Amino acid sequence: MRTTLTLDADLHEALWRTAQREGRPFKQVLNDTLRAGLQCGREVVPPFRQPVFALGRSRVDLTKAMALADELADEEQASKMQASAR
Repeated sequence: MRTTLTLDADLHEALWRTAQREGRPFKQVLNDTLRAGLQCGREVVPPFRQPVFALGRSRVDLTKAMALADELADEEQASKMQASAR
């Protein structure tokens, strides 16, 4: 069946290069590409499910998590300074 189709320049170039590289007619590359694109949406892919695990209660008071992070960073910096002073 004949029809008029307006392609963006980048698509035309990509299809043309594919036809040249594979040694196939432009019309065949275009039809195969359209078929593949139409088939792509028909696949039913189940939604991704992330497993969830109960980790129990936190051992650290998370309301003061930033203070704890600062404390740990200070301790690390202090130990680096002591190691470099030796």
